[in-house]
Amino acid sequence: MDIVKIEKICRPLRIVVGLILIVAAFLTGTTWLYIGILPLFVGIMGWRPFCKFTGKCSFKE
Repeated sequence: MDIVKIEKICRPLRIVVGLILIVAAFLTGTTWLYIGILPLFVGIMGWRPFCKFTGKCSFKE
């Protein structure tokens, strides 16, 4: 399993999912959907939760 390839897919996916949840919250009025701020923030900041908790990849690009 190549973590770098997975991360190249996961980061943009987290950003898109976060944006979708925030837009859905705005359109529907469901405040719970504002939880999309978390994946959006993590994706933008580039934090790698999988690496942080498992220690299975380096943080070097």
